[in-house]
Amino acid sequence: MLLGALFTIVAIFYSSVGFGGGSSYLALLILFNAPFILIPSIALICNIIVVSGNSFHYLRAGYVNWRLLLPPTIASVPFAFLGGRLEIEEQIFIIILFVTLFITGLRMLFSYQSYDNNPKPYKVLPLWLGAIIGSILGFLSGIVGIGGGIFLAPILYYFRAGSPKQIATTASLFILANSISGLIGQLQKSEIGNAILDYWYLPLLVLIGGQIGNFLTIKFIPAKIVALLTAILVLFVALRLGIMIIS
Repeated sequence: MLLGALFTIVAIFYSSVGFGGGSSYLALLILFNAPFILIPSIALICNIIVVSGNSFHYLRAGYVNWRLLLPPTIASVPFAFLGGRLEIEEQIFIIILFVTLFITGLRMLFSYQSYDNNPKPYKVLPLWLGAIIGSILGFLSGIVGIGGGIFLAPILYYFRAGSPKQIATTASLFILANSISGLIGQLQKSEIGNAILDYWYLPLLVLIGGQIGNFLTIKFIPAKIVALLTAILVLFVALRLGIMIIS
């Protein structure tokens, strides 16, 4: 099935740079006319599966900077739950997703070279600033059904808040916490029911894709090249959504 193949490709790309792929899962589900009420939950489940693998590898390698990770993550979790419970209209959802993907794709396109492993001096991010950033990103993530790491990582790079590996680790664990919280909020909506089981194969495929992505980025492909390819993919999907909005 084409949708399953695309989910696998997205998981490969995003896991290679420490993300889950939630924003692109959302866009693909919309393009393939999945039931609107199920879309955020499916994307969050797939997100959780992919970033769980990322987080395990990063934790085992010892890349966690707890001072960098905890303030935004702790602040984001309750807001991700609240965002997940919020009911929004389908057209508004698509517009929010379009803006999200477009901004994300452009940012990655113009700064993909920052996704490398070169050590650089970094500064300590103030606790209050980390908490504010986490709260805002958590709420947005819960609404649209993503983990928010794809926004957090560029912000942390901008503030030079940690090394590339520490930022990737922080983004992965941030996505994992937000995705779980947002999914719990989404599942409070009674309309979901057992219909989500019709998409059981997608989590299995992203599990495979996530492991492939981790292997490729470690063994063969530079992370910045994968980030460039991912930016192009995100912008393509955003363009398709933009056409849907104006048509």
